[in-house]
Amino acid sequence: MDPYSVIVRPHVTEKTMNLIDQRNELTFVVLRETDKKAIKNAFEYLFDEKVKSVNTHINSKGLKLAYISLVEENAAEDVAVKMGVF
Repeated sequence: MDPYSVIVRPHVTEKTMNLIDQRNELTFVVLRETDKKAIKNAFEYLFDEKVKSVNTHINSKGLKLAYISLVEENAAEDVAVKMGVF
């Protein structure tokens, strides 16, 4: 699956901004059909960062959210700055 089609957009809320600082974790809206392995491979391809773990859940609006934990300390902040979240 194409990495550009797997990750739809970053999911930015007050809670996800706290996760960046506290748990080195980024949150994205992803395609509903994708599995955790495809999300991990797409993120590593797009952002050149090693992924520690991926957790997913479908919210009440029907969007699938992926919580991506990164291996390197403070790597989530660097990726967020590259995306223009900060």
